Amino acid sequence: MYRTTPQPEPRLTRIVKEAVPLFVDAAAWPVGMVAAVWTRYGFEMSGAALVGAVSMAALAALLQSVVTQVWQLHHGRHAYATFEEARAVGVTVLTATTLILPVDLAVTPRPVPASCTVIGALLALLVMLAIRYAIRHLHERRVRPRPSAEPTLLFGAGATGQDLARALLRDARGGYLPVGLIDDDPAKRHLRVNGVPVLGGRDEIPAAVARTGATTVVFAVANADAELIRDVQGIALAAGARFKVVPSVRELLDGRLGAADVRDLQPSDLLGRRQVDLDLEPIAGYLTGKRVLVTGAGGSIGSELCRQIQRFAPAELMMLDRDESALHAVQLSLQGRALLDGSELILADLRDTEAIREIFAVRRPQVVFHAAALKHLTLLERHPAEAVKTNIRGTQTILSMARSVERFVNISTDKAANPTSVLGYSKRITERLTAYAAARSEGTFLSVRFGNVLGSRGSVLTAFSAQAASGGPITVTHPEVTRYFMTVQEAVQLVIQAAAIGQDGEVLVLDMGKPVRIRDVAEQLARQAPRPVEIVYTGLRPGEKLHEDLFDNDETDVRPFHPLVSHVAAPPLDPSALDGLVAPTDEALVAMLARMSAVASAPKQADPTTVS
Repeated sequence: MYRTTPQPEPRLTRIVKEAVPLFVDAAAWPVGMVAAVWTRYGFEMSGAALVGAVSMAALAALLQSVVTQVWQLHHGRHAYATFEEARAVGVTVLTATTLILPVDLAVTPRPVPASCTVIGALLALLVMLAIRYAIRHLHERRVRPRPSAEPTLLFGAGATGQDLARALLRDARGGYLPVGLIDDDPAKRHLRVNGVPVLGGRDEIPAAVARTGATTVVFAVANADAELIRDVQGIALAAGARFKVVPSVRELLDGRLGAADVRDLQPSDLLGRRQVDLDLEPIAGYLTGKRVLVTGAGGSIGSELCRQIQRFAPAELMMLDRDESALHAVQLSLQGRALLDGSELILADLRDTEAIREIFAVRRPQVVFHAAALKHLTLLERHPAEAVKTNIRGTQTILSMARSVERFVNISTDKAANPTSVLGYSKRITERLTAYAAARSEGTFLSVRFGNVLGSRGSVLTAFSAQAASGGPITVTHPEVTRYFMTVQEAVQLVIQAAAIGQDGEVLVLDMGKPVRIRDVAEQLARQAPRPVEIVYTGLRPGEKLHEDLFDNDETDVRPFHPLVSHVAAPPLDPSALDGLVAPTDEALVAMLARMSAVASAPKQADPTTVS
């Protein structure tokens, strides 16, 4: 991967840039000191008083220059005309004043009255800061967006909105000119950010659009819920303005916003922007310096797991998948190169017992994240035997080889709660098999259950976006169907956190927020399309529910350690039961899966606060 090396500034340019502030500061002292003495003597000044004032000013300027050079204040240590530089300049002025005051008191006759020394220093500091502000103001006026830039309203006058307003005003080529801020907080009604006023709350958006001529509304709130985003979008579109958003803080690589970050609304934005706070100490404890294996590493969840696990400096990160193209993609995303020549890539199939046995014997993983699975509900309804081979028997193969690992995390799905589909049955069985292994293995074995993940291959919202882009129709199964959604980054962050706090045999259920009505999302995407898009209802398919569950009927939502992670008990299933998992027809096989996934009564849920 090639990078452009920044070219150093020419030496003469650098010297001039450092000399200008020194000259400004030196010139400010005579102005301040002469003004102080002049006013002290009733706006009349003798020649001796003038000489004294200039002498003290020259001494102060010299001392401040020395202090400035010693502290290297004009060598790029602080950005020009910022609060940090203003504080540094104030300290140098105070230092110079402290040094010249004893000189003034010791000389007879005094060059200037002692009070003039202090007042002159304050006036000099005021001149220094005023000149800096004027230069910065002229620079910002020069780099403001061109008149052809789109007049833009920013929704959100908090830190994110203010940072974006300043960035847009300093970007001559950005294409967006902030003409107003919108915020529902009454305390911000009289706020101005670099001259851009707050024009009211969301209800005032239509009036603000009409008054300012704004053509775009940019949503700039860091952690907003989905309802607010949808509401502001609806008001903006009804007012005839385009609707844009900026990424959440965690999506930004460097944390700084700019015109390039302004983008169209994405399906993930319609779910809100919940921030997940990770407790890094226990996570680092079980990942740092460990040999970590991720199965299904080329998939949406697996690849994101690899990216986030890498942050914790494992001794070795092993990425296993049967899809060579997927392994190529994940290596490229992690390393910026993909020569497929690293030992970290393992091309293998869970159905190949001998291959899995050899991998565990040779590579000896200490932590396993098991994300490999077949996940498309409708396909598995037609091919239940494939679900048995990969999801069930493949998981049991991994479990049987992982008896000595320190921690095993089985990635499950909300469809395993009160299952009605082959996918749900198979994943519920893997939860039970993991619970059985937990009682007979040295390490901690647990499952993590969550719902639909945005950005994953085959995600319904990804399909909606593609349908809308091609002109439609957008196909929805039922007008009242709801689903739980979370972004892949949020899901994986919670998986890693859950694995740190989960105990043997548990199923940890991630808080998915409120279920989303699929019709609402389809309508939002249709509204954004450049031309009218029809929404067609096709009816629920076999195995699909109208509303998903996160918990079985006999499970209780208990959250002892993390507000977004619930702990429930899983009834163990002896893997010997899999020996009889053979049926002459698909219908009979599905019936067997349904019976195997169910239990008459789950064991009493253990107190999750008790450490085993």
